[in-house]
Amino acid sequence: MSVFPKISLRLEVEKYLKEGFLNKEVISAFGKQEAERKFEALLNHLSHPPSFTTVRVNTHLASVQQVKDLLFHELQKQFNGLSVPILQHPDLQDVLLIPVIGPRKNIKRQRCEAIVGAQCGNAVLRGAHVYVPGIVSTSKFMKAGDVTSVYSDIKGKCKKGAKEFDGTKVFLGNGISELSRKEIFSGVPELKGRGIRMTEPVYLSPSFDNVLPRYLFLQNLPSAVVTHVLDPQPGEKILDLCAAPGGKTTHIAALMRDQGEVIALDKISNKVEKIKQNALLLGLNSIKAFCFDGTKALKFDMVEKAEENPPFLPESFDRILLDAPCSGMGQRPNMACSWTLKEVTSYQPLQRKLFTVAVQLLKPGGVLVYSTCTITLAENEEQVAWALRTFPCLQLQPQDPQIGGEGMMGAGLSFEQLKQLQRFDPSVVPSWDTDIDSLRDARIEDMIGLANKDCIGFFIAKFIKCKST
Repeated sequence: MSVFPKISLRLEVEKYLKEGFLNKEVISAFGKQEAERKFEALLNHLSHPPSFTTVRVNTHLASVQQVKDLLFHELQKQFNGLSVPILQHPDLQDVLLIPVIGPRKNIKRQRCEAIVGAQCGNAVLRGAHVYVPGIVSTSKFMKAGDVTSVYSDIKGKCKKGAKEFDGTKVFLGNGISELSRKEIFSGVPELKGRGIRMTEPVYLSPSFDNVLPRYLFLQNLPSAVVTHVLDPQPGEKILDLCAAPGGKTTHIAALMRDQGEVIALDKISNKVEKIKQNALLLGLNSIKAFCFDGTKALKFDMVEKAEENPPFLPESFDRILLDAPCSGMGQRPNMACSWTLKEVTSYQPLQRKLFTVAVQLLKPGGVLVYSTCTITLAENEEQVAWALRTFPCLQLQPQDPQIGGEGMMGAGLSFEQLKQLQRFDPSVVPSWDTDIDSLRDARIEDMIGLANKDCIGFFIAKFIKCKST
């Protein structure tokens, strides 16, 4: 059931998305009414969290069963003895699924209120506590220890430090304030700790703040699927072209049993440091991370001895992952996006530049996986159609595991080609309430099926390079 309004978008952006989802091919196949219903369902799902929290086990350091046992005890503590199942995904053996309980409708709203920014609110809906930087305003009388109702300022209209706010706000649940209003707005810049400990969230998800950090990586389900589709093998040289924050990079290294070479590039230095920290924490030595612009990762100068550092010579890599910068319109929960149409549509040229570099850096016979966490036709199926036209050396490949649905019509791809893509589309599942009683009665196969569908919006395409470019 929908407890929040559908995602709030600028009219020009909603119109653009609707045109993509109600294109001629789709209407011809399904009819206008069904296409419109699916589009509205998608907008509703985007403002709500997925039905499961997904974590990937670092199999380099521990077995899945060992970590599952440790996690079970941790969740018992967090949920005060409430027994929530932990499921091992049958097709992704290193992935664990934890059902999200909610929406919980009988939470009493308190007189003491805190307003948080939309981004902080999204994190709360996925199990996070409220940290000081995310707090925009509180009741004027709030003291440490007060039971406080937390609301998300989804339209960004609340003024920092306001004592009350009557604008559009969405209730996220109750928590205990750990600081007073005076302390929160003291102006101390280094105050970054926890401001409110959530005790009664509308959606009950585990908090993974410092929970088994060497053994677990919090990751959306399709993000874990991508690396399995890439299928890295021990001893290979693999490039993660846009690697931050390093979830897929570390997954590649773990699947290779840390044997081989994983090159991770990102052009933002503090993100590269985060990749290095994650590799160190997870005990992975095969990763080399560089602060480097992926669009400039190719060099043609054969005079110098081949370097380990970027840029790289053509045909240097066995497999390449291009998890491309994108509009991120598939992320959940997302109650409001203030982006202009120009911003949403700005990624296609950059994705094509990066793709062109990736094709040239890939060895003949090598595998290129392209993915995004967005739902637009332009950044997904249209990019596949462009790639197949532009690079005759590429062939689309079937994917294993195939967990998402097929690609969306509208880019001129054949039915066979669409079946070789994976599009994770949250609109395909009806809105779903989960409570402890329904979990006791649910079949494991039904829960896995729901987890596969009710996740973030995502897209995956897999290519093989048949000959030299």
